[in-house]
Amino acid sequence: MSDPLEKIASGIGEKIKSLREKHKLSSSDITAITGVSKELLGKIEKFDASVSVATLLKLANAFGVGVAYFFEDSPENEEITVTRSGERVKMDRRSHHRHGEIRYLYEALGTKKSDKQMDPFLVEFPVIDINEMVFVTHKGEEFLYVLEGELEFRTAGRVEILKTGDSIYFESEIEHGFRGLGHKNARAVVVVYNCTDKRSGGIK
Repeated sequence: MSDPLEKIASGIGEKIKSLREKHKLSSSDITAITGVSKELLGKIEKFDASVSVATLLKLANAFGVGVAYFFEDSPENEEITVTRSGERVKMDRRSHHRHGEIRYLYEALGTKKSDKQMDPFLVEFPVIDINEMVFVTHKGEEFLYVLEGELEFRTAGRVEILKTGDSIYFESEIEHGFRGLGHKNARAVVVVYNCTDKRSGGIK
Protein backbone atom coordinates (compact mmCIF):
# COMPACT_ATOMS: atom_id res chain seq x y z
CA MET A 1 0.00 0.00 0.00
CA SER A 2 2.25 2.81 -1.32
CA ASP A 3 -0.29 5.66 -1.26
CA PRO A 4 0.08 7.49 2.12
CA LEU A 5 -3.60 8.44 2.00
CA GLU A 6 -4.63 4.83 1.53
CA LYS A 7 -2.41 3.89 4.48
CA ILE A 8 -4.14 6.48 6.69
CA ALA A 9 -7.60 5.36 5.53
CA SER A 10 -6.76 1.72 6.21
CA GLY A 11 -5.48 2.61 9.66
CA ILE A 12 -8.73 4.43 10.48
CA GLY A 13 -10.79 1.49 9.24
CA GLU A 14 -8.74 -1.00 11.21
CA LYS A 15 -9.07 1.01 14.42
CA ILE A 16 -12.83 1.39 14.06
CA LYS A 17 -13.24 -2.32 13.41
CA SER A 18 -10.96 -3.15 16.34
CA LEU A 19 -12.93 -0.91 18.71
CA ARG A 20 -16.23 -2.34 17.51
CA GLU A 21 -15.02 -5.91 18.05
CA LYS A 22 -13.50 -5.02 21.40
CA HIS A 23 -16.92 -3.87 22.59
CA LYS A 24 -18.58 -6.91 20.95
CA LEU A 25 -20.86 -4.77 18.80
CA SER A 26 -22.27 -5.44 15.35
CA SER A 27 -22.49 -2.87 12.58
CA SER A 28 -26.20 -2.59 13.31
CA ASP A 29 -25.42 -1.77 16.95
CA ILE A 30 -23.09 1.05 15.89
CA THR A 31 -25.71 2.42 13.52
CA ALA A 32 -28.28 2.48 16.32
CA ILE A 33 -25.86 4.24 18.68
CA THR A 34 -24.25 6.76 16.32
CA GLY A 35 -26.57 7.14 13.35
CA VAL A 36 -23.70 6.21 11.00
CA SER A 37 -25.27 3.91 8.41
CA LYS A 38 -24.31 0.25 8.32
CA GLU A 39 -23.35 0.63 4.66
CA LEU A 40 -21.01 3.56 5.30
CA LEU A 41 -19.48 1.86 8.34
CA GLY A 42 -18.74 -1.23 6.28
CA LYS A 43 -17.08 0.83 3.56
CA ILE A 44 -14.97 2.74 6.09
CA GLU A 45 -13.80 -0.48 7.71
CA LYS A 46 -12.86 -1.80 4.26
CA PHE A 47 -11.07 1.47 3.40
CA ASP A 48 -13.55 2.18 0.59
CA ALA A 49 -15.15 5.47 1.71
CA SER A 50 -14.21 8.99 2.73
CA VAL A 51 -14.47 9.77 6.43
CA SER A 52 -15.59 13.22 7.51
CA VAL A 53 -14.59 14.74 10.84
CA ALA A 54 -18.27 14.73 11.84
CA THR A 55 -18.51 10.95 11.29
CA LEU A 56 -15.30 10.35 13.19
CA LEU A 57 -16.62 12.50 16.05
CA LYS A 58 -19.74 10.37 16.33
CA LEU A 59 -17.65 7.19 16.42
CA ALA A 60 -15.12 8.73 18.82
CA ASN A 61 -17.86 9.78 21.23
CA ALA A 62 -19.37 6.31 21.12
CA PHE A 63 -16.08 4.55 21.84
CA GLY A 64 -14.77 7.08 24.37
CA VAL A 65 -11.72 8.17 22.38
CA GLY A 66 -10.60 11.43 20.78
CA VAL A 67 -10.87 12.02 17.04
CA ALA A 68 -7.09 12.18 16.75
CA TYR A 69 -6.93 8.58 18.02
CA PHE A 70 -7.87 7.46 14.51
CA PHE A 71 -4.83 9.25 13.05
CA GLU A 72 -2.30 8.34 15.72
CA ASP A 73 0.58 6.04 14.91
CA SER A 74 2.58 5.96 18.13
CA PRO A 75 0.86 8.51 20.40
CA GLU A 76 2.93 10.11 23.13
CA ASN A 77 1.95 10.85 26.71
CA GLU A 78 4.33 13.79 27.03
CA GLU A 79 3.09 17.09 28.41
CA ILE A 80 4.40 18.86 25.30
CA THR A 81 4.40 17.54 21.73
CA VAL A 82 5.39 19.32 18.52
CA THR A 83 3.98 18.59 15.06
CA ARG A 84 6.20 19.89 12.26
CA SER A 85 4.66 21.14 9.02
CA GLY A 86 5.69 18.01 7.16
CA GLU A 87 4.19 15.74 9.82
CA ARG A 88 0.59 16.86 9.50
CA VAL A 89 -1.81 14.07 8.60
CA LYS A 90 -3.92 15.07 5.59
CA MET A 91 -7.20 13.54 4.46
CA ASP A 92 -8.63 14.50 1.07
CA ARG A 93 -11.36 12.38 -0.50
CA ARG A 94 -13.13 15.09 -2.44
CA SER A 95 -12.52 13.30 -5.74
CA HIS A 96 -14.47 10.32 -4.39
CA HIS A 97 -17.22 12.14 -2.53
CA ARG A 98 -20.80 10.95 -2.71
CA HIS A 99 -24.05 12.89 -2.47
CA GLY A 100 -24.66 13.98 1.11
CA GLU A 101 -21.01 13.75 2.14
CA ILE A 102 -18.90 16.63 3.36
CA ARG A 103 -16.14 17.46 0.88
CA TYR A 104 -13.75 19.18 3.27
CA LEU A 105 -10.02 18.66 2.98
CA TYR A 106 -8.64 18.43 6.48
CA GLU A 107 -5.31 17.96 8.19
CA ALA A 108 -5.00 16.63 11.73
CA LEU A 109 -2.57 18.83 13.65
CA GLY A 110 -2.32 17.17 17.05
CA THR A 111 -1.90 13.47 16.42
CA LYS A 112 1.16 12.99 18.61
CA LYS A 113 -0.50 13.80 21.93
CA SER A 114 -2.60 11.04 23.46
CA ASP A 115 -5.43 11.45 25.97
CA LYS A 116 -6.25 15.04 25.00
CA GLN A 117 -9.46 17.01 25.29
CA MET A 118 -9.10 19.08 22.09
CA ASP A 119 -8.61 18.02 18.47
CA PRO A 120 -7.10 20.70 16.20
CA PHE A 121 -7.45 20.61 12.41
CA LEU A 122 -6.53 22.70 9.40
CA VAL A 123 -9.60 22.60 7.16
CA GLU A 124 -10.23 23.70 3.59
CA PHE A 125 -13.86 24.46 2.72
CA PRO A 126 -14.82 24.30 -0.98
CA VAL A 127 -16.98 26.93 -2.65
CA ILE A 128 -20.40 25.29 -3.08
CA ASP A 129 -24.06 26.20 -3.55
CA ILE A 130 -26.43 26.34 -0.58
CA ASN A 131 -28.24 23.20 -1.75
CA GLU A 132 -24.95 21.29 -1.58
CA MET A 133 -24.38 22.10 2.09
CA VAL A 134 -24.29 19.24 4.58
CA PHE A 135 -25.43 19.89 8.15
CA VAL A 136 -24.00 17.96 11.07
CA THR A 137 -24.37 17.76 14.82
CA HIS A 138 -22.21 16.15 17.47
CA LYS A 139 -21.39 16.51 21.14
CA GLY A 140 -18.93 19.12 22.30
CA GLU A 141 -17.86 22.59 21.26
CA GLU A 142 -15.96 24.05 18.29
CA PHE A 143 -13.75 27.03 17.64
CA LEU A 144 -12.92 28.17 14.11
CA TYR A 145 -10.49 30.88 12.95
CA VAL A 146 -10.49 31.88 9.27
CA LEU A 147 -6.98 31.99 7.81
CA GLU A 148 -7.98 32.98 4.27
CA GLY A 149 -11.03 33.30 2.08
CA GLU A 150 -14.67 33.81 3.02
CA LEU A 151 -16.78 31.26 4.85
CA GLU A 152 -20.49 30.92 5.57
CA PHE A 153 -21.63 29.35 8.84
CA ARG A 154 -25.28 28.36 8.83
CA THR A 155 -27.75 26.87 11.32
CA ALA A 156 -31.53 26.56 11.16
CA GLY A 157 -31.93 30.04 12.63
CA ARG A 158 -28.70 31.89 11.95
CA VAL A 159 -26.26 32.74 9.16
CA GLU A 160 -22.83 34.27 9.73
CA ILE A 161 -20.38 35.35 7.03
CA LEU A 162 -16.82 34.93 8.28
CA LYS A 163 -13.88 36.65 6.60
CA THR A 164 -10.13 36.38 7.04
CA GLY A 165 -9.26 37.03 10.66
CA ASP A 166 -12.80 36.33 11.94
CA SER A 167 -13.51 33.53 14.39
CA ILE A 168 -16.53 31.71 15.78
CA TYR A 169 -17.09 29.58 18.88
CA PHE A 170 -20.24 27.48 19.14
CA GLU A 171 -21.83 24.46 20.77
CA SER A 172 -21.59 21.77 18.13
CA GLU A 173 -24.78 20.00 19.22
CA ILE A 174 -26.48 22.74 17.21
CA GLU A 175 -26.99 21.40 13.68
CA HIS A 176 -24.57 23.40 11.55
CA GLY A 177 -22.88 23.58 8.20
CA PHE A 178 -20.14 25.53 6.40
CA ARG A 179 -19.42 26.48 2.82
CA GLY A 180 -16.77 28.55 1.10
CA LEU A 181 -17.87 31.73 -0.65
CA GLY A 182 -16.36 33.75 -3.49
CA HIS A 183 -13.89 32.43 -6.02
CA LYS A 184 -11.51 30.33 -3.92
CA ASN A 185 -11.73 27.82 -1.13
CA ALA A 186 -11.61 29.09 2.43
CA ARG A 187 -9.06 27.76 4.93
CA ALA A 188 -9.44 27.77 8.69
CA VAL A 189 -8.02 26.36 11.88
CA VAL A 190 -10.74 24.35 13.62
CA VAL A 191 -10.46 23.12 17.21
CA VAL A 192 -13.00 20.55 18.35
CA TYR A 193 -13.57 19.95 22.04
CA ASN A 194 -14.77 16.42 22.65
CA CYS A 195 -16.81 16.47 25.86
CA THR A 196 -16.82 12.67 26.17
CA ASP A 197 -15.06 11.49 29.33
CA LYS A 198 -12.48 9.20 27.75
CA ARG A 199 -11.81 7.56 31.09
CA SER A 200 -15.30 6.11 31.01
CA GLY A 201 -14.39 4.08 27.92
CA GLY A 202 -17.44 5.21 25.95
CA ILE A 203 -19.80 2.34 25.16
CA LYS A 204 -20.49 -0.04 28.02
